[in-house]
Amino acid sequence: MAGYTGQPDDQYSPYGQQPYPTAPDHGYAYPPSGPDPAPQPPPQPPLPWRRLLTGIVLRPQETYMRMRDYPMWAPALIVTFLYGMLAVLGLEDARDTALDSTASTVAPALIGTGVAMVVGALVLSTVTHNLARQFGGNGIWAPTAGLAMLIMCLTDIPRLALALFLGGGAAVVQIVGWATWLGAGVLFTLMVSASHEISRPRALGASAVQLLALLMLVKLGTI
Repeated sequence: MAGYTGQPDDQYSPYGQQPYPTAPDHGYAYPPSGPDPAPQPPPQPPLPWRRLLTGIVLRPQETYMRMRDYPMWAPALIVTFLYGMLAVLGLEDARDTALDSTASTVAPALIGTGVAMVVGALVLSTVTHNLARQFGGNGIWAPTAGLAMLIMCLTDIPRLALALFLGGGAAVVQIVGWATWLGAGVLFTLMVSASHEISRPRALGASAVQLLALLMLVKLGTI
């Protein structure tokens, strides 16, 4: 037929729609995909032990979020062991007995007390972790247990320091003891909530057993 060039008219497609635009290599040009998602920042490294110990009390929320995925057994075990040895000296009768005894007699008793405190704190911290998981938490055992052990010990240092010099029966020691116990409750709540991503009322409930044990086994002996 005259005038027919053998090429289809670009204005029409077999299905009555405009044809797809063609790329320079005569292939179909697909619409560009969306922008690549921004890369996630790398996880922050764990805190060194000095910043960890100070951050637990002075920068709790930042510290708990930073350390929720990292175990911290070395500082937790060492601090708890030393705290256990000193805690017995906060009891007036035990302190008087220790002062009247020889070093060879006192040292095994103090070491045994330190070991017992480590075991007890580890068991209580594990209970706190398991309760948090029962309440819907998703945290890891080792970081939760390590942070709980450190909170348990560090928050009682002011009361223990006063009790070593003034005796557990002094009024100021009793006031500081109750205040630090309430502070421990706040820090336990923040830690469990951050580590397990649960609400603060549930975090406080998960910490209740450890808080009561801290009050009855340690603080009630002197306050």
